[in-house]
Amino acid sequence: MIRIACGQGFWGDMLDAPVRQVNEGPIDYLMLDYLAEVTMSIMQKQRARDPRAGYARDFVPLMREILPACVERDIRVTANAGGVNPTGCAEAVRDVARELG
Repeated sequence: MIRIACGQGFWGDMLDAPVRQVNEGPIDYLMLDYLAEVTMSIMQKQRARDPRAGYARDFVPLMREILPACVERDIRVTANAGGVNPTGCAEAVRDVARELG
C-alpha cells in the first residue's frame, strides 16, 4: 500500500497541514500544489524584478521544518513550488538540505 498525503492548495496556504501530515500521519509521499494561473503571473512579475525570484518562497522554510522528518521516515516530497524559476527553488532547497546536514 502507498500512502499519499496532499497539502498546500495554493501559494500562501497555511503551512501547518503538511507539517502535521509529516509528523503525525503514516505517509509515503507528500504532494504540495502551489500553482494556479494567477500565481504564475505573480511569480513572473516577481522574477522580472528579481531574477532570483519566481518561485513559492514559503516552500523553502516549510522544507527546512519537515526535511529532517522526511529523511528519517523516507517520505518523498513532490511539489510544483518552482513556478517560473524551478532552478532557483531547487537551489534554495538544496542550500537548506546542506545546512541541515
